[in-house]
Amino acid sequence: MDKPHPLDRPVWTALTTRQAHLALGDVSQALRFPPDIEPFGATIVNATEYLAQLGALIPMDGAVATVERGGITLPPGFVVMLDEAIHQMTAPRIADPELDPAITPLGDADAAEMRALAELTQPGPFYARTHTLGDFVGIRENGRLIAMAGERLRVPGFTEISAVCTHPDARGRGLAAKLMRVVAAKIVGRGEELFLHVYPRNQAAIAVYEKLGFRHRGDVQFTVFRHRQPGEA
Repeated sequence: MDKPHPLDRPVWTALTTRQAHLALGDVSQALRFPPDIEPFGATIVNATEYLAQLGALIPMDGAVATVERGGITLPPGFVVMLDEAIHQMTAPRIADPELDPAITPLGDADAAEMRALAELTQPGPFYARTHTLGDFVGIRENGRLIAMAGERLRVPGFTEISAVCTHPDARGRGLAAKLMRVVAAKIVGRGEELFLHVYPRNQAAIAVYEKLGFRHRGDVQFTVFRHRQPGEA
């Protein structure tokens, strides 16, 4: 039997390998990232009893998200909030970055601005400590953060480029591609390949990624679910 590709179940692979230090739960059943870092979780096998264990890791007022080839079937007691196919794209490397003094590292002191930009542009989940998952870089204009990109899931041989976003006032200037090349250079410099996830409807972003050299590897199902509340149908 062929060994599964690490990107077929990227969340489970990350939480049991390079990001195991962040895992909450039981490695023999279900794991998730801390809720203030990422909503993502996964099970050892996508079976009802293990998905129920993943559900047990959800705060009563929270949710968890899975990223799986083929999706999941939830056990009773949970409600699907979002269930959508997303493109998974990969690249062995992309063009080297340009030298630009406007590009600066982002960290704890920038966390509130990073989250505000992500909430405005909706590149994907971005919480209070998402920025601790890896290296992030950004561009400021007149003191305001107008674009950023960074790292998220890490699996053997690959790191995900994520939180790629540009303020609406600054779009059309190639800032996202410029920042992605900086992030990618660090990843490739570690001997790893690149991957990312994008909604199929986001054709503008896909066009940027393809121009950089990313190619569609396949689709994975992005499912967000929560506890069913008392009295809820």
